[in-house]
Amino acid sequence: MPADHPVQYLAPDGTSVDSAARYARPSNARLLDMYRSMVHGRRFDQQATALTKQGRLAVYPSSRGQDACQIAAAMCLGEQDWMFPTYRDSMSLAARGVDQVELLGMLAGYWHCGYDPTQYRVAPQCTPLATQLLHATGFAYAEAKQGRDTVALAFCGDGATSEGDFHEALNFAAVFRAPVIFLVQNNGFAISVPLARQSAAPSLAHKGVGYGVGSEQVDGNDPVAMMAVMDAAVEHVRSGKGPVVVEAHTYRMDAHTNADDATRYRKADEVEGWLARDPLTRLDAYLGAAGILTDEVREEITVSADADAAALRAGMNTDRDVDPHDLFEFVYAVPTPSLIEQRDQVTAETAAAQEN
Repeated sequence: MPADHPVQYLAPDGTSVDSAARYARPSNARLLDMYRSMVHGRRFDQQATALTKQGRLAVYPSSRGQDACQIAAAMCLGEQDWMFPTYRDSMSLAARGVDQVELLGMLAGYWHCGYDPTQYRVAPQCTPLATQLLHATGFAYAEAKQGRDTVALAFCGDGATSEGDFHEALNFAAVFRAPVIFLVQNNGFAISVPLARQSAAPSLAHKGVGYGVGSEQVDGNDPVAMMAVMDAAVEHVRSGKGPVVVEAHTYRMDAHTNADDATRYRKADEVEGWLARDPLTRLDAYLGAAGILTDEVREEITVSADADAAALRAGMNTDRDVDPHDLFEFVYAVPTPSLIEQRDQVTAETAAAQEN
């Protein structure tokens, strides 16, 4: 059963709070690594948002505010584990080591997801709600059947819990004890639909109870609590005890995407209240008070993040050679007759255009 209230170790101002939670607090060394990744992730998010305004990205869904959820999730996985992300989980991919230019390939309109999933053990970012949960469950089950020590981490939002795929994935994972973690980032809105119009359950974590799935809810803007809960979830799943649902209570600071006007469905004071719970400033305050994070370390991390942003800008401002035959090359191992016909038509039209 999930806790009655979200697990929390840090107050919004970064001071420690008394907690009855059973989870082991991560070391300050790991938290400093997390802070570094969060600064880099926040800088990446800012740069990606700017690239939409420069016409280099068709669209970008900001992760600002959900930094702790995504970074903690990526950091708690082993090298052999896999992530199954949504379109909003770009920070987690960057923390996993996915090249930032490749990471934005899908949103820039390239012909594939932009990166090699097998290289990073990260499935393509998924735009349709909840479909990746079934992929993660099936993959985790297959890995377990083959005797491999693999955990699958499936990201989703609160809106995805209203989809049939969410319930099918939980049911299958529970029955067959698939080693999968369902991380629900509850940011309060499914685009513009508030949580109150989606669910009447005490929490979204409680949805796992009915399927016999271990469940927990956590303050997703508390980096210490997020890492502690995710560490325990990975250990639980890897030990063969079955799947886990983790609901992280967080907030999307920016609009759904750069094409969205969030002022139409939420008020400024609501956003301001969550800004006061910013996970990055929260961890900064905690590590600063502990003497772990000095001005010199902050400066070094900021310079490093800015350098990554500059490299991202340069990479995204490089035009790519486009081969129209890529449309047909990677569809089937053995092309179908209709695909061959279409490919030949494009070849003929391209040759004619070059002659003219």
